[in-house]
Amino acid sequence: MSPTLEAAFQQASQDVQQLDERPSIENLLKLYALYKQATEGDVQGERPGMMDMKGRAKFDAWAGLQGLSAQDAMQDYVDLVESLK
Repeated sequence: MSPTLEAAFQQASQDVQQLDERPSIENLLKLYALYKQATEGDVQGERPGMMDMKGRAKFDAWAGLQGLSAQDAMQDYVDLVESLK
């Protein structure tokens, strides 16, 4: 993996905390899923139950990225954070 991409990813993960406006729910789920895919790979564990709607939405967003490489997830995360600035 490119050290430049890793540095950009780390910077984006810090920049996202400093955004002027809170991202939409859709973008928050994308950010979460891309971060998890970049740092942990494909989703693991069981899907949360019906009563855990937030956990279920996060799980489903992450599961939607199944098979995406860590490098591609990092680049997509960086691009999304840049678009939200």
